[in-house]
Amino acid sequence: MSIKTQPSIRPIDHLVIAVHDLDAARDAYARLGFTLTPEARHPFGTANSVVQLEGGYLELLAIDDEARIAEPAGDGFSFAAFNRDYLEAREGLSMLALRSADPAGDRADFARHGLPVYAPFRFERQARAPDGTETDLAFSLTFTGNRQIRDAGFFTCRNERPGNFWRPAYQAHANGAARIEAVVMVARDPADFHEFFFYFTGQHTMRADSLTVTLDTGGGLIDLVTRVGARGFYGVEVEPGPSPRFVAMRIAVPDLAAVRDTLRANGVGHHDLLGRVVVPPDEACGVAVAFSEAP
Repeated sequence: MSIKTQPSIRPIDHLVIAVHDLDAARDAYARLGFTLTPEARHPFGTANSVVQLEGGYLELLAIDDEARIAEPAGDGFSFAAFNRDYLEAREGLSMLALRSADPAGDRADFARHGLPVYAPFRFERQARAPDGTETDLAFSLTFTGNRQIRDAGFFTCRNERPGNFWRPAYQAHANGAARIEAVVMVARDPADFHEFFFYFTGQHTMRADSLTVTLDTGGGLIDLVTRVGARGFYGVEVEPGPSPRFVAMRIAVPDLAAVRDTLRANGVGHHDLLGRVVVPPDEACGVAVAFSEAP
């Protein structure tokens, strides 16, 4: 007798924040109290700078060379083209990446549950270590999506050379940032998308109330909220009947007083809301950043 096993739950790996000007975005996130890695370039026309946290990271991403962007064709998904097109409408949190232990297994699992699948995608790039030396990085990405969610992208990511990527010096932040606590998507009816997120994350248990659907990946929460929830929890105003998209993230810190001191010293607008310190989207490249106190 064969036993069909449930795939492991995929935790949050990183959040992609698409920006028009990488230097300006780096400055904005430095003023929020984050330490950023040096700018790096991808071979497909984008450039990034990363905020390393415990087990996950934020990726500030800009278009670097439009001539190198491949258009989607056949079963190929173009990461660079997706973010280029996203930036035509807005800056903000454009994509959610979950951590992968098995890219081929992810792809097979997505296909089995009727999610879109695309050709495997692997790339290499250079990164600069804190001492200035160059190191090699490599990543395997497995893209999927939901045809009703046009303003957000989804993929899993396997970091093939984590020893070259993670650096303690890049994980010390003036605001005390420890980890990604949650990523927040707004939708007219969050419950409409629970099945997609079940299969994308591998987490088939959720919490739900009138404003929020929450899935726990074991490495960060995914909160789907109504526009009332976006305003009440994060102070983000969203148009009626919003297209589903990411509007906020929560970052766990040990001490909110240190966050307030950092933001005040750097002239960053913020407010307290429901026990969190919230930086509005216009201070953080189109996404609200809510700091919450956690041990």
